[in-house]
Amino acid sequence: MRVLGIETSCDETGVAIYDSEKGLLGDALYSQVKMHAEYGGVVPELASRDHVRKLLPLIDEVFAEAKLTKGDIDAVAYTSGPGLIGALMVGASTGRAMAMAWGLPAIGVHHMEGHLLAPMLEENPPEFPFVALLVSGGHTQLVRVDGIGEYELLGESLDDAAGEAFDKAAKMMGLDYPGGPLIAKHAQQGDRSRFTFPRPMIDRPGMDFSFSGLKTFTLNTANQHRDEDGNLDHQTICDIAAAFEEAVVDTLAIKCRRALQHTGFKQLIIAGGVSANQRLRERLEVMVNKERAQLFYARPEFCTDNGAMIAFAGCQRLVAGQQSDLTIVTKPRWPLDTLEPL
Repeated sequence: MRVLGIETSCDETGVAIYDSEKGLLGDALYSQVKMHAEYGGVVPELASRDHVRKLLPLIDEVFAEAKLTKGDIDAVAYTSGPGLIGALMVGASTGRAMAMAWGLPAIGVHHMEGHLLAPMLEENPPEFPFVALLVSGGHTQLVRVDGIGEYELLGESLDDAAGEAFDKAAKMMGLDYPGGPLIAKHAQQGDRSRFTFPRPMIDRPGMDFSFSGLKTFTLNTANQHRDEDGNLDHQTICDIAAAFEEAVVDTLAIKCRRALQHTGFKQLIIAGGVSANQRLRERLEVMVNKERAQLFYARPEFCTDNGAMIAFAGCQRLVAGQQSDLTIVTKPRWPLDTLEPL
């Protein structure tokens, strides 16, 4: 089955074609980061309008890359949620309209299920069951995964997601948006021993997260080291970035270890934008080796939002006989553990 996948949940327009037998045939992505950087974060209305402008040209680009025509497609998958309602509507209405015009089945895909399954696009994919750490700008969750749609939430952030905390911490230091990659870049030049930041909630049982206190600690540390003009010198920015990154990475690794021990599973996958962080990958590799487990993640371009993960996730459900009706449904909030199992 060949599936056209469409992703427009936030600030990236992603399109891909996935073949259930041959794998990924075509993939294209347009990022709105430069546009939103001017405002220090995503502006929902601008995001929606940019999806309208970019989606159809990207669809044409993917068909050309795959050397296919519209008659070669068997189904359409699009992101139904969670995400920004206006952005979701662009992809959902386009995908649903195309499927209806071409006489094809269509399915609305859960955005986080797409992320969760993205490592299966790699040459050495994980096998069920496993523990998944979903870590992005909007979500930080630990999930027990027994199969597609068989999800049990083990823990989640009680306030800011890890990616959101990265962006806010970067802003406190005067760094641009998006903050995650910039903090990681500055942390490479930082002295990780100069500042000691707290590891939130590691002294409590359970697998929930909280990053709001860490954010406040970062602000207080930055304010204590500003000059008379309110600025931070370059080395102090790097040192604070290193301490912040260490605190987040340590916290995530500790909770992941608890999840592996709780479930008894020997496979951990990490997915979402923050899973591209190299320090996080290094720390988790050390942890899983001690637990005699394995770590899996997607290539960097499939860590952020993309059409390939939606095409793949949609294909799995379509092959199993699931599909959406003609109603265009978008869900800005959509708990992952409410999905129907295959």
